[in-house]
Amino acid sequence: MNDRIDLPQGTLDLLILRTLELGPQHGWGISERVQQMSSDVLRIQQGSLYPALHRLERRGWIKAHWGTSENNRKAKYYELSKSGRQQLAAETESWQRLTAAVAQVLGPA
Repeated sequence: MNDRIDLPQGTLDLLILRTLELGPQHGWGISERVQQMSSDVLRIQQGSLYPALHRLERRGWIKAHWGTSENNRKAKYYELSKSGRQQLAAETESWQRLTAAVAQVLGPA
């Protein structure tokens, strides 16, 4: 049985911002961190991750710089910007309201 679930539309940006709130990370590290934090339920495909990182960078919610990874390779590191922190707070509140409302609907009749 496959315990992994597909990400609902619009949640990838929120997960990336939340992950970067913990500190700067390169793309592969972001993917690994989300997988680890979700107890291996959520996996971000590379084909979705990098377009999302570029989109977040264009919006000014994250900043990028080149550095050296743990295995001594050149890697692009991403970090949350001030506006990214504000966006994360807004999206977190919105997500919590949405999930609470859905839980109410799915609750006992």
